[in-house]
Amino acid sequence: MTSKNLSAAEQALRDAALDYHRTPTRGKIAVNATKPLSNQRDLSLAYSPGVAYACLAIEEDPSLAAEYTSRANLVGVITNGTAVLGLGNIGPLAGKPVMEGKGCLFKKFAGIDVFDIELAENDPDKLVEIIAAMEPTLGGVNLEDIKAPECFYIEKQLRERMNIPVFHDDQHGTAIISGAALLNGLELVGKKIDEVKLAVSGAGAAAIACLDLMVGLGVKPSNIFVCDSKGVIRAGRGDKLDESKQRYCQNTIAQTLADVVDGADVFLGCSAAGVLTAEMVKTMASQPIILALANPEPEIRPELAKEVRPDCIIATGRSDYPNQVNNVLCFPYIFRGALDCGATRITEAMKLACVREIAALAKAEASDEVAAAYAGKELKFGPEYLIPTPFDARLILRIAPAVAKAAEESGVATRPITDMDAYRQSLSRFVSQTGMLMRPVFMAAKAAPARVLYAEGEDERVLRAVQVVLDEGLAKPILVGRPAVIAMRIERAGLRLKPGVDFEVVDPENDPRFRDCWEGYHRLMGRDGVSPETAKSALRRSNTLIASMLLKRGDADAMLCGLVGRFDAHFEHVKTVIGARHEGGVMATMNALMLEQHTLFITDTFVNEEPSAAELAQIAQMAADEVQRFGFPAKVAFLSHSMYGSSSRGSAKRMRAARNLFVQQAPHIECDGEMHGDAALSETIRQAVLPETTLKGSANLLVLPNIDAANILFNVLKVTGSHGVTVGPILLGAAAPVHVLTPSATMRRVVNMTALAVADVAAAAKR
Repeated sequence: MTSKNLSAAEQALRDAALDYHRTPTRGKIAVNATKPLSNQRDLSLAYSPGVAYACLAIEEDPSLAAEYTSRANLVGVITNGTAVLGLGNIGPLAGKPVMEGKGCLFKKFAGIDVFDIELAENDPDKLVEIIAAMEPTLGGVNLEDIKAPECFYIEKQLRERMNIPVFHDDQHGTAIISGAALLNGLELVGKKIDEVKLAVSGAGAAAIACLDLMVGLGVKPSNIFVCDSKGVIRAGRGDKLDESKQRYCQNTIAQTLADVVDGADVFLGCSAAGVLTAEMVKTMASQPIILALANPEPEIRPELAKEVRPDCIIATGRSDYPNQVNNVLCFPYIFRGALDCGATRITEAMKLACVREIAALAKAEASDEVAAAYAGKELKFGPEYLIPTPFDARLILRIAPAVAKAAEESGVATRPITDMDAYRQSLSRFVSQTGMLMRPVFMAAKAAPARVLYAEGEDERVLRAVQVVLDEGLAKPILVGRPAVIAMRIERAGLRLKPGVDFEVVDPENDPRFRDCWEGYHRLMGRDGVSPETAKSALRRSNTLIASMLLKRGDADAMLCGLVGRFDAHFEHVKTVIGARHEGGVMATMNALMLEQHTLFITDTFVNEEPSAAELAQIAQMAADEVQRFGFPAKVAFLSHSMYGSSSRGSAKRMRAARNLFVQQAPHIECDGEMHGDAALSETIRQAVLPETTLKGSANLLVLPNIDAANILFNVLKVTGSHGVTVGPILLGAAAPVHVLTPSATMRRVVNMTALAVADVAAAAKR
């Protein structure tokens, strides 16, 4: 695919993707030390002479490698680049970005470290020798993008030779998710799995693995009809079939896909775009289940299938349709469970346990946090929700323990989990530490895009953000700015935006609503010394004031401002025009950071200089509600220089009182205080001082005693510890969804805050 063949949208995506991979650091993964190395003693422990003791201990007992090295949390993502998804045989070097991306997913979703290993070797036996020789290094092997049928042989040989989990995700990941979709689909339509006819397009690694697993779930092999590039796999076809295809060879006169789809209850596609036609779908049995998994274009589009068969249930590999069969639903978590129990292999029982947990989660009642994170999206079991969303935080909490238990029952767990409840609790750290922070917010925004005003509509960061917002379907943009300046900057930036088509423009020098706006502002401020002429002049000078008045009038649903100028000046306009949500209520800000070990929310970073105990409790309550928007429960810590009464200074007493008020107002939310910052993140430190601490695990919402402490902490962490994701300032307590950003905001942060503002609109509609 050359740049000459790309559409404008594809070219923009290509440029953005290349920039993403190049900056600010080349590539997507890195190796970081887990221990300090800051003095001579650290050096002597990490290397000579101290390291010898760890070496000798492992020599004496090899199982101790799981205690003294990173091996038990290290997976090799290994490829030779012969079957890269959607790209084909592009070779190992060109496939490296995909392997790095897989490493990102392992780390983000399950906290698993990865070495991406690209091997320039196509001989299956040599590839087996190379990979098997790496067993002392790795805790598990994830084979990726190796073409069939060699991938079957390579995986089989490695599973027999290696005493660590070996998993070909292209096969088994797809099989596990599609198996869960099949189980739930059949439950919805009331059909028995051992009675259904299954028609299949494709006989590669993914298709065969899907069939093997579906047989394990109860589908009868005699009811499975498979088509490859030569037609139906049948006796007497005249060609030599490899072992994987032979077990699905049928005695039949059917020759084409259309022949076997006729009367089929289920269609499984792991082949090519468009091979399943609407005419074929018409011939399927009642309430057919269609798993059209070709990527990036499925065997049939859902809207086309539903047009001819409204009774069908369909899943695809695409994220822009319901029921996405996405391997990220399982592979991070099946490895998490396997590594944690020291499994020597991944058994069929472990895979089936994964299938059943995914299927069960789709039928589970959504928690408050999940419902808030996916506001606007109905997470209710049914034809449009067969399998969970890939970003459901509960996946790791259910799949990893089930896999570990199945490993023990299969006799392959070398370190069985003895306390499963404690293990589940320990997994909760991955929900907040490594979750994709903004993804639930984006999902909520996409479910119900709202009208968002951008006060600095001429700013190039806003224009670039608006392009992403439109491409992602997050919002309906309204830009405040001079049309000629906006058009000139769009052209200079090479964007595809079209004023009046893609977004609305509010010209501050010539808008028909200007009179209504200044008169409305005068009515608000007339008794505060603002004359009609002053009101006119104020609106001419401030785009934020214009945007605030338009928001108040109902001409938009949400608003962003603050990219140019002082935060306080923008906030004052918002406070005057929009006001607080409740009479006499406090407004505040919160900032979020995704750190290596924690996702933290810090408040109040910009508004209240020295809030009272009552105000701090109210701020904490609003912040806790907003944290739910990101998909996990708030765990609140009221921070101080004092640790559980160790100081009698006024600020310590204020934080103690704030905690007590908060407990009365929100008894269902975990919290504690007043406490030191390190104690907030360490239950061990808290329990050493107060064993009956009322906060479990690590806090994620830090309430600071004043604006100085909160702002300083946020900015220090932003520079020293952030993984590149910061969100905010998030304005809490306003009467309408509005956020005041800062001049340091990047285009990426504008996009994030747009999504959050739209999610806030949906949440406000439910109040």
